[in-house]
Amino acid sequence: MPRNNAVGKLAIGGVMTALAVVALLLSLVPMTEYMMPALAGAMLLPVVMECGRRWAVGSYVAAALLALLLTPSMEAKVLFVAFFGYYPIAKAWLEGHFRPWLRWTCKFALFNIAVCVSYWLMLQFFSLDPAVFDFFGVSLPPLLLLFGNVAFLMYDFLLTALVTVYWQRLHPVFARMFGRRR
Repeated sequence: MPRNNAVGKLAIGGVMTALAVVALLLSLVPMTEYMMPALAGAMLLPVVMECGRRWAVGSYVAAALLALLLTPSMEAKVLFVAFFGYYPIAKAWLEGHFRPWLRWTCKFALFNIAVCVSYWLMLQFFSLDPAVFDFFGVSLPPLLLLFGNVAFLMYDFLLTALVTVYWQRLHPVFARMFGRRR
């Protein structure tokens, strides 16, 4: 899509933002409040790839505001706003600017800071009881953070695979639709 085609960018951004919000609304289904924010974040990949980071940031802000207003699940809201919503944009920027070792260091730092700040905010402002994270006298947050890092690594690899599939299968469709060569 031509970079100056504002109508096409607005269409892609609007549709993908709406799909992200729908995914977040589906977080009311039991056991999906952790999966749906990740899916909603992945919905912003086409905006990053077809329209650029600035349009993707606009889509993220719109989806985050709508999520805060409409989404019933507090966990889904926090996860999307604090990390999953902007991570595809940050991933694209990091992968375009840094060598692999520094890229991975930044990605894991970003994830861990987002998780720790979210946990702290929930303790301070949402009256989360820290006792819910104790299991037979064992404090679970460090263990949960370790498992979270493993899940984040898998999520990053999945996003990379989605980008590859998107670029091979869907990008040519958008390119033809908006009169741009591959």
